[in-house]
Amino acid sequence: MLRTILVSALLAVASAVQAQTAPSPAELAAYRGLHRAAGQGDVAEIRRLAATGAALDGRDAHGRTPAHVAAFASQDEALRALAAAGADMNALEAQAYDVVTIAAVADDPGLMSLAIALGNDPGLTTSPWCGTALIAAAHLGHVEVVRRLIAAGAPLDHVNNLGWTALMEAVVLGDGGPDHRQVVRLLLEAGADRSIADRDGVTPLAHARARGYAEIARLLEKGR
Repeated sequence: MLRTILVSALLAVASAVQAQTAPSPAELAAYRGLHRAAGQGDVAEIRRLAATGAALDGRDAHGRTPAHVAAFASQDEALRALAAAGADMNALEAQAYDVVTIAAVADDPGLMSLAIALGNDPGLTTSPWCGTALIAAAHLGHVEVVRRLIAAGAPLDHVNNLGWTALMEAVVLGDGGPDHRQVVRLLLEAGADRSIADRDGVTPLAHARARGYAEIARLLEKGR
């Protein structure tokens, strides 16, 4: 069954895309300076600290900059203030996540689009699996996030270190439901390469058929 044991093992590994380490309540309470202001959405304090020369890209114990903290806290205006002060919008924290990928996993399309508008490259290689925000969003079935990433020019056919593209993850890690079907449709309409197989030579179509995802299989069959 398409190397079921191997696929199951890879699923267990890849599911950790959801295991980004957001600041804990204890960490948020202990923060000082820009990290604290970012987590609280205190724009006035961000501007005050930036004007005094505070380190805009200082790191906490998990490599998070204030911008990462703002992203995890969904503090849009704090992120805007940090970017205006000159913060690095393409910084990666210790697990190699950027603001765009944090927002993509959180299914926060507004914050993600803001980050892109502020200079965060939507095509960065991110995560311990050397993937992209688009791969993460496709895996999770975040339709609007996928739509916006495609519109922003995110790479459609990036292959991560599991050997999977966004299209492959939408099939193999998806549930075959309406959200993942729409993600597959969006990727195909944008020109994603349906022929890119996994490391065992199994295509997205073969995986869809094996998993009984009839509607996704029909989408993948069109235009072959």
